[in-house]
Amino acid sequence: MKRISAPRRTASLSAQLVDSLRSHIESGGWPVGTRIPAEQALIEELGVGRSTLREAIGALVHLGLLEPRAGDGTYVRSSSELQSVMVRRASSAQRDNVLELRTVLEEYASGTAALHRSESQLQQLRELLADADAACAGEDTSAATSVDALFHRAVVRASGNDLLIEVYDYLGTALTSSLGGLPWDALHAEEHARLHRRLVDAIDARDQGGARDAAAAIVQLTRDHETSTPRAAEDR
Repeated sequence: MKRISAPRRTASLSAQLVDSLRSHIESGGWPVGTRIPAEQALIEELGVGRSTLREAIGALVHLGLLEPRAGDGTYVRSSSELQSVMVRRASSAQRDNVLELRTVLEEYASGTAALHRSESQLQQLRELLADADAACAGEDTSAATSVDALFHRAVVRASGNDLLIEVYDYLGTALTSSLGGLPWDALHAEEHARLHRRLVDAIDARDQGGARDAAAAIVQLTRDHETSTPRAAEDR
């Protein structure tokens, strides 16, 4: 049977520009949270017309990669479309569901990290623990949240599972965005730090079961903290 010939297409200039800018964002050329260059600067750098650039920027805003801020320019909101979708989905989900998803991912990753971690990865985890302690001692909530996110990403990377690492990289921002921002009292903060030390010790000892238990306990502590915080009750 004769095959049907597919039509030949030539991508429009704006579509090519969308692909180019998306690749630039995904590769970290414009990191998440940074403001992109001004419109005139981009026109001169890229050699395109104003309408073509605005069409491409608008498409990336629609995809959730860029975010315009009135009077302040355009910022990189996400490094991928999937990440953007997951952030929006997690922000609309019940917090219990987000915590359950985090338990599944981090418990498995922690157990696998205990089996496959390298000495350099173990050293990185201990350095991040020290950074977290310093942030908590300085009562810098934003810094503590940031270091905690880096710590859990490092645990997942130590698992050596490339697919899990990729999925968690997309979901990590969504989890942090959904769960971050609640204040921790001294008692919860100390227990949070103790459980993280227990997790690293288990990974150090290649104790798969102990690592999984510690990871689950960390998420359970977060769940208990969420339940006892007024904002959590309002979000249910």
